[in-house]
Amino acid sequence: MDKKYFLLEARENSGFIKIFQTIFGILCICVALFWVIFQYQTLNADGTLWITIIFLVGFGAYQIAAGLGKIIKFIEIDSQKIVLKQNSFLPKIDLKPSDLEKIEIYPLSISFSLGKKKKFILRFGLRYTDIIQPVKDAVTDFANINGILLEYMKEEI
Repeated sequence: MDKKYFLLEARENSGFIKIFQTIFGILCICVALFWVIFQYQTLNADGTLWITIIFLVGFGAYQIAAGLGKIIKFIEIDSQKIVLKQNSFLPKIDLKPSDLEKIEIYPLSISFSLGKKKKFILRFGLRYTDIIQPVKDAVTDFANINGILLEYMKEEI
């Protein structure tokens, strides 16, 4: 089985957008530093301005990370492991066949059950439905190659 990579987002941003995000993030941090260095007396007079500074630094850091491609959500499947990054802020998860007890495939999600009652759930949602079936097929191939129990579940409302 060759390595399969699926974006869990609408599409990957172009190079122009990535450069713009990085520059915008740097500008946000520079504005925050300007206020801290040159307008320090104003910050002391009104303590709520620190919230603005913290927001600008946090937003700038997020934009820089987005521009550098560090917050992309994806799933990568090959015969040795599944790499899952479904949250922009949390680190990626490596799921090895020896760690997995079973995989449950639902219409709009996939549940990876680990040994000690620990589960990771990949939720697709209804926004980008064109990647659901290819991801399910790749996970099914992974389970069949590695001998992992695979169940197809139905969700009833």
